[in-house]
Amino acid sequence: MLAFALAGCSGPEASDPPATSEVSSTPTVDEAPSSAGTPSSDEAPSATQDLVLDLSALEEEFDATVGVSAIDTATGRRAEHRATERFGFASTIKLFAAAVMLRELDKTERAERLTWTVHDVSEAGYAPVTAQHVSDGLTVLELAEATVRESDNLALNLVIQQIGGLEALGAGLVALGDTTTRVTELEPRLNEPDLDTGDSTTTPAALTQTLARILQPGTLDPADLELLLEWTSDNPTCDTLVRAGAPRGWTVRDKSGGAGPMRNDVAIVTPPGGAPVILTILTRKNDPSERWDDELVARAAAEVLKTLP
Repeated sequence: MLAFALAGCSGPEASDPPATSEVSSTPTVDEAPSSAGTPSSDEAPSATQDLVLDLSALEEEFDATVGVSAIDTATGRRAEHRATERFGFASTIKLFAAAVMLRELDKTERAERLTWTVHDVSEAGYAPVTAQHVSDGLTVLELAEATVRESDNLALNLVIQQIGGLEALGAGLVALGDTTTRVTELEPRLNEPDLDTGDSTTTPAALTQTLARILQPGTLDPADLELLLEWTSDNPTCDTLVRAGAPRGWTVRDKSGGAGPMRNDVAIVTPPGGAPVILTILTRKNDPSERWDDELVARAAAEVLKTLP
């Protein structure tokens, strides 16, 4: 069976103010036999069928396409909707790039201080942290935190540079078992997914499985895993997404992504006293000229969490 020990930020109801968060323990996924956590034949179909019906109604209401992959780590049951269809990942990839960095760079490499120019900031687009440190720079570890916690675009580009570039990031994802996600551009061009070629795209199932792998013992050093999860526990970009859809008292660690018609969230969502659900929600408006909708992600999360656990 999959087992976790979790704490994090409490997911508020949609009408609540943003919750604050504390990190008191590190979640891990224990390795288990292949049969462990497998849903029985009479459990999985009903969960999946109910979710498809609910999300189809949301897709019609919001004129959007929604992809979901969720795993209840207590039972192994899954809830899926368009789980193997391709979507743009936008800034959700920053969580996984940071994980690859923590896995591959030693403490000396992480402590290296990098610098950049005002032009670099301008070219990257959204850069709330790196724009404030043109004169003094930041260490690679500080850049990784800015990448996840503040979704800083230039910080991501610099982290990818330090691990060896886009090809090295791809290899790092493959080492985590992800042969689906294709990161072919840096910020901000990675926000232009090509659904035909697969460039700058992933699937909900791929991100959920990769996050589950990151949480397994031995994937990251325990201290590094605790650090990565701390960064996902108090990031201000996520308050209106899965956190807004989670029931009161549940804890949520997540990383958002959004650009143009895309709005996404990848999360670890835990009921009080229970085992977490690993959840990926990827959405896009069907009209590419329309801007994303946070409410769509929050309501999709609420539907998932009614189904699982």
